[in-house]
Amino acid sequence: MDVIKTLAGELQIREGQVQAAVKLIDEGNTIPFIARYRKEATGSLNDEVLRNLDERLKYLRNLEDRKEQVIASIGEQEKLTEELERKIREAKTLVAVEDLYLPYRPKRRTRAGIAREKGLMPLADQIFLQEMSVPAIEEAEGFVSEEKGVATAKEALDGAMDILAERISETAEYRTYIRKITMEEGMLTSSARNEKETSVYEMYYQFSEPVKKAAGHRILALNRGEKEKFLNVKIEAPEEKILRYLEKQIIKKDNRNTAPVLQAVLEDSYRRLIGPAIEREIRAGLTEKAEAGAIRVFGKNLKQLLMQPPVADRVVLGWDPAFRTGCKLAVVDGLGKVLDTVVIFPTAPQNKVEESKQILKNLIRKYGISLISLGNGTASRESEQVIVELLKEIPEKVQYVIVNEAGASVYSASRLATEEFPKFDVGQRSAVSIARRLQDPLAELVKIDPKSIGVGQYQHDMNQKNLGQALEGVVEDCVNSVGVDLNTASASLLEYISGITKTVAKNIVAYREENGGFHNRRELLKVPKLGPKAFEQCAGFLRIRGGENPLDATSVHPESYGAAEALLSRLGYQMKELSESGLQGIGRKIGDYGRLSQELSIGELTLRDMVKELEKPARDPRDEMPKPILRTDVLDIKDLKPGMILKGTVRNVIDFGVFVDIGVHQDGLVHISQMTDRYIKHPLEVVSVGDIVEVKVLDVNLEKKRIGLTMKL
Repeated sequence: MDVIKTLAGELQIREGQVQAAVKLIDEGNTIPFIARYRKEATGSLNDEVLRNLDERLKYLRNLEDRKEQVIASIGEQEKLTEELERKIREAKTLVAVEDLYLPYRPKRRTRAGIAREKGLMPLADQIFLQEMSVPAIEEAEGFVSEEKGVATAKEALDGAMDILAERISETAEYRTYIRKITMEEGMLTSSARNEKETSVYEMYYQFSEPVKKAAGHRILALNRGEKEKFLNVKIEAPEEKILRYLEKQIIKKDNRNTAPVLQAVLEDSYRRLIGPAIEREIRAGLTEKAEAGAIRVFGKNLKQLLMQPPVADRVVLGWDPAFRTGCKLAVVDGLGKVLDTVVIFPTAPQNKVEESKQILKNLIRKYGISLISLGNGTASRESEQVIVELLKEIPEKVQYVIVNEAGASVYSASRLATEEFPKFDVGQRSAVSIARRLQDPLAELVKIDPKSIGVGQYQHDMNQKNLGQALEGVVEDCVNSVGVDLNTASASLLEYISGITKTVAKNIVAYREENGGFHNRRELLKVPKLGPKAFEQCAGFLRIRGGENPLDATSVHPESYGAAEALLSRLGYQMKELSESGLQGIGRKIGDYGRLSQELSIGELTLRDMVKELEKPARDPRDEMPKPILRTDVLDIKDLKPGMILKGTVRNVIDFGVFVDIGVHQDGLVHISQMTDRYIKHPLEVVSVGDIVEVKVLDVNLEKKRIGLTMKL
């Protein structure tokens, strides 16, 4: 198989782009580095395409390795033919390779194996060739042997039938057909193990759907229901059609002596061996596809959440709500430094509302708090009521935001949080996290396992390794697209930078503390275990504000500093004129980019990126994202009436719709059918996590706390 050609076809890109990307990956370059600084080589392939390419490259190389292993194994058995080797080498999937290898794979002791040990292979061959002049049972009498443990003719015939059933089940051509017809015409069904038992799976108690149309979220729901022992799930294949196909392939016409035996063999082979195996394969394939889709949605949701715009330069009060143990508060300055922490008890059972308000008023006056970040957990509703009452009583202009606190408790109990705040309890740490995730979502959320952030579906049911790797890639892409301040970034943030390991991230922080910060990017080479290759990968994503070289505050890579200086000189600028506000309008002075790129000995794409960066140094892509909704009043689910039009924030996107926070502590569901007037395959075609959308209330169920919304206004 030509891996380069295959990848180009699958990804719909040129072979030259694939070759360049594969070469860069093999040389140890990271995806963010290739996407940002090797655009000329790859033809501007973005990080998403590059990650797909990397994943498929690993699969195809694994496929080629497996082919060689299989060919070598069959060769050692001296059973390899030119035709078989050709089929193996032309196989497009691991499943196809394993089908071809099945007859030659070392086996555990089977019924067919025991029959072969008893010397019944010749009888099986005679039946299969269908050249008997007497009924098969009479022929079997000649194989009765006390020595070999064959007591009767029936026992001999049964053994021969077991051999044939296994032989038929191991024929790749038959398995391929049966797999295909089951996928095309099979039905995925489920039934209740106990119909009287109530559960969230009641809609699947009598469920049936064509296998080829099975939606990913239903596959995962059925799997969970089966795992929790509420459902029986199976695939109903077109058995009659499959058996007629096998008969046509194997049984000769007018063969009375062996036809009935072969008929029984085919039924046994399919029902006992092929059918269950194909069902397991198809269900595993459906699950794998469903998980891949769910992981993809989770990744896109996570990206949108991480890329929410920071609320910069404001003193924020983080509020972790609770009942019995009190609400934990943390005051955090514009740079994320903790100024104060306190516990108040405005909620049941203490209900010290007035005392709590006085403490809050004092904090607001003392620290100049202008924003309250309220977690959406237990007692959030009651806390919001207190906040709204407070805001009406004070002269200061203070707003509040309800923040999704998913993962805050995980972080607050982690070793990382203990190291960061050794003298704080878990509640105080959680309040700090809630404040900081509003100030800079990316910097704070990278401290939490992405799987705990709560923007996916069925994340605990899927392959955790695949999920973890995919989400790590999303976080890495987000962190590198934004870049980090080398002199303030935490080790948690630094370890996601291209080329930097956890150890190197800690070494950077240690060097910074020991030497009072970095003055230029070249100093990175003094950090233990950060060599030239790591420097090449990470330098462009690390910023130094107010350093010795103004270019160190931009995303211009050190390898292009000479070209950048020559460009500035040619346009009549001195390096010292480059400030944080940038050199506005220099792009208009260039004219012919192609010619200038040749003169500066850099690629045209690199030159265009450089000019954009010099015009607006270290621009933050998050600035283009929708800002969070700041509130000053409260809305209750009881206040909602059908027909009301509200603004809300998309909290989660799943296969069948989106959940929108409209400020009542219970997210409303916009079903996929209520998102737009045109047909869409997935909600992500319309919205993303963090989007601000206008919705209309369709229905409200107070008892079940369910809110139905529509975006069709």
